[in-house]
Amino acid sequence: MMSSEFSYYEKRGVSFTKSDLHQALRHADPGLYPDTFCKVLSDPWEAGVEHALLLHSDTAGTKTILAYLYWKETGNLSGFEKVVQDALVMNTDDMACAGCTGPYLASAILSRNKKCIPSEVLSTIIRAQEAFCEKMAHFGMDIHMAGGETADVGDVLRTLDVGYTLFGRLKRNQVVHIDIRPGDIVVGFASFGQCAWEEAYNSGIGANGLTSARHDLLHHKYYTLYPETFSPELTENVVYQGPYFLTDKPLQDLPDVGSLLLSPTRTYVPLIRSILNEFRDHLHGLIHCTGGGQTKVLRFLKGVCVVKDNLFPLPPLFELLRLHGKTPLAEMFQVYNMGHRLEAYIKPEIADQVIALADTLGIEARVVGHCVSSGKPGVEIHYQNERFFYSAP
Repeated sequence: MMSSEFSYYEKRGVSFTKSDLHQALRHADPGLYPDTFCKVLSDPWEAGVEHALLLHSDTAGTKTILAYLYWKETGNLSGFEKVVQDALVMNTDDMACAGCTGPYLASAILSRNKKCIPSEVLSTIIRAQEAFCEKMAHFGMDIHMAGGETADVGDVLRTLDVGYTLFGRLKRNQVVHIDIRPGDIVVGFASFGQCAWEEAYNSGIGANGLTSARHDLLHHKYYTLYPETFSPELTENVVYQGPYFLTDKPLQDLPDVGSLLLSPTRTYVPLIRSILNEFRDHLHGLIHCTGGGQTKVLRFLKGVCVVKDNLFPLPPLFELLRLHGKTPLAEMFQVYNMGHRLEAYIKPEIADQVIALADTLGIEARVVGHCVSSGKPGVEIHYQNERFFYSAP
């Protein structure tokens, strides 16, 4: 595994392991259960113990910078619509992996530098959140917007931050516990393509690794034109080192680079609901491969090594990042989802049925790996002629 000493990702001020953050949180209350994908709480309004609550917050991260760049270069505000979906889905899909598939109550936190982000951008964001909730309601995904906070914080923020806090409630016997076992197989669900609720091709990038992707692919011209889009503490040799302008189209029959990088994070909630309805008794865990990419599962492993030896071929955008980026392949598997952003750990006998279920929703799925007993828990990735091992903390 590549040492972080040579990591461009960390030189750009971010971390795929978040080791310092986990260290700071090591004494935090884990909630009702230590083996769920996100924190599950008791219901303080209920006299009994039938229900549990989830309160979850997340943002679109630095993807808002891409939306800003695309708007400044083209006048097109659609990138801001997409980051709304990113921020909402980073919440809903984490919660769904713990068993909470809605209804959700959502509150927005929109922070901006007013000198860079005018009111028309905020209006676009507010309309987009309502439009996304309305669209997904047709697929059984129930999100209710409850207002929120819009703050002008130019002293602490250079452009824009888009975040949401979501609330959900479920019965305790519906909580999904992660209990990955030897003999389980891993079904991966594609992050790319065009599923039933998407209007266009999705590159699969999601909302993770965009700091690296942005600087690895975009032209150094943007270093001079838009200094507000990166930290002034960064050295110039790690900022915008790529060959492309946002409107370049290096991939045949696919959108321009800006649109590929701004592809919204796909939600899997309709699929997860169906999996839970039909196969809950055969399920040993759902993992949302966000921060940490293909190694996200590491913190849930005990006595098990996950061998991923049949991953999807890299989707076109990730191949572009591999070709032009400064991020080694071993590190790319920690930074990006690399083609699938949801994985289910299940009994082998239901794999074909789960894959067929995903296909009905336009989501490609495949068995990407299997689990073996190991005194050294970790993730072993086989890709083409290379192998990488990532150890559990």
